[in-house]
Amino acid sequence: MGEEKGYLALVLHAHLPFIKHPEYPDFLEEDWFYEAMVETYIPLLNVFENLTEEGTDFRLTMSLTPPLCNMMEDPLLINRFRHYLNQRVELSQKEINRTQGTEFEGVARMYYNKFRRYQDLFENRYHGHVLQGFKKFQDMGKLEIITCCATHGYLPLMVHKESVNAQIKIAANDYRSRFGRSPRGIWLAECAYNPGDDKFLRDEGIRFFFTESHGVLHGTPRPKYGIYAPVYCPQTGVAAFARDMESAQQVWSAESGYPGDPRYREFYRDLGYDLDYDYIKPYLHSDGVRRNIGMKYHKITGKVALNQKQAYNPQEAREVAAQHAGNFMFNRQKQIEYLSTIIDRKPLVVSMYDAELYGHWWYEGIDFLEYLFKKIYYDQKDIKLVTPSEYLAMYPENQVVQPSMSSWGDKGYHDVWLNSGNDWIYRHLIKAAERMMELANKFPNAGGLLRRALNQLARELVLMQSSDWAFLMTTGTAKEYSTKRTKDHVKRFNELYEQIQGNRIDEGYVYDLEQKDSIFQQMDYNVYSSAAKEAVLKKYQ
Repeated sequence: MGEEKGYLALVLHAHLPFIKHPEYPDFLEEDWFYEAMVETYIPLLNVFENLTEEGTDFRLTMSLTPPLCNMMEDPLLINRFRHYLNQRVELSQKEINRTQGTEFEGVARMYYNKFRRYQDLFENRYHGHVLQGFKKFQDMGKLEIITCCATHGYLPLMVHKESVNAQIKIAANDYRSRFGRSPRGIWLAECAYNPGDDKFLRDEGIRFFFTESHGVLHGTPRPKYGIYAPVYCPQTGVAAFARDMESAQQVWSAESGYPGDPRYREFYRDLGYDLDYDYIKPYLHSDGVRRNIGMKYHKITGKVALNQKQAYNPQEAREVAAQHAGNFMFNRQKQIEYLSTIIDRKPLVVSMYDAELYGHWWYEGIDFLEYLFKKIYYDQKDIKLVTPSEYLAMYPENQVVQPSMSSWGDKGYHDVWLNSGNDWIYRHLIKAAERMMELANKFPNAGGLLRRALNQLARELVLMQSSDWAFLMTTGTAKEYSTKRTKDHVKRFNELYEQIQGNRIDEGYVYDLEQKDSIFQQMDYNVYSSAAKEAVLKKYQ
């Protein structure tokens, strides 16, 4: 501990649901992954590389969820991403020629330079394995990678603790296979905490998780330091870090947040709709339907129609990002300065965001982060960036508080994931979990085709449990797709269950599902056994 007045923990939650459709040459929802790779994940690695080469120290905590990690290492998806990135390089090169001498030439050149840089990083630095890039910075001590529930399952709505245990164990095992160590922290899906679930975290060696602010503020007893220090759960000693809403609002708020600045890039106007159809067609899907292709030439401008948006100026936007980074740092300095006068330890501000906000939704968010890291390192001494593990090493003694049930969703509890628009899914999720437990208990030592079928049954269940489907049904975004995905996994699960029960397993059917729903290659269905759950809980009796 040095002369700093307090600490800032920046936490980015990187997540996408597992979407893979080998049965189609291209698929709309698969594009979510390719877009996030080229707009958020590789650009973040580029920032880490730049800072490290310059000698600028930084600290960041990131959850890389198991579905995202599985997609980042899936050969089919990576080959399709390679094609996606190559297309962007080719198109942006053509665009430099087409826009020559116009107000858009600078933007076209910016895209070309970025796409080439990301292509170089992806192919030559990471050899197609971006997880190795993230692992490198974790091994250097600059990045703390945490895990998440196996498929981003919403734990408080899981009736059976076997399901909770499985979501945690599958995730922890997946993490170990990728990063060569156990996860120290976890981002509970949707920051949804249910008292007692920390027992399953502790059993996997997980030492901390994050909650929405009221999860700690409504805890018992009342937290002495509010949300500006972690608390320990009573029976397990697992630490809960609460979200700071002041710093969250400065970025998230649609009205007052930084991303709404009129000089920033307009998300909703895209070349996929602006350019001549025959010119853009080679870069569309095989169905030929116009869609976003990720190159956008206009700025937000103001509250005007899309066709009235002005030309985007990358240099101007970067300067605004630098100003906003300075403003964010100034506000954290003042916040920490004030807090340090009213609590008797150096305060910790935990700023939590979806990673995809940076770069994908807020294009300049990547520049903002790079400027913020530089400004904190070079321009001030009041704030020190830390990871949760570093903080706990400095402050191993913390108040014991039982956090309350909570989430970071709208209204702070479960409304988003359980309402009249999606409540129909839960009878299927509960029944499937019961059937999975039944078979795991019935066949503890299965081998051969039966084992493959049981492991695939577990994959269908965890994919069915993904909180993304209920969320998308509520928001109305991709409602049709999320409904179909839920029904597909229920149907596949039930068919496979009947085959196992009837001792008539169709190897062709199992193989087909293994190709489509290929998440968690090292799946062990025994995580759903009652014995696995009891082994955890009996430690606390």
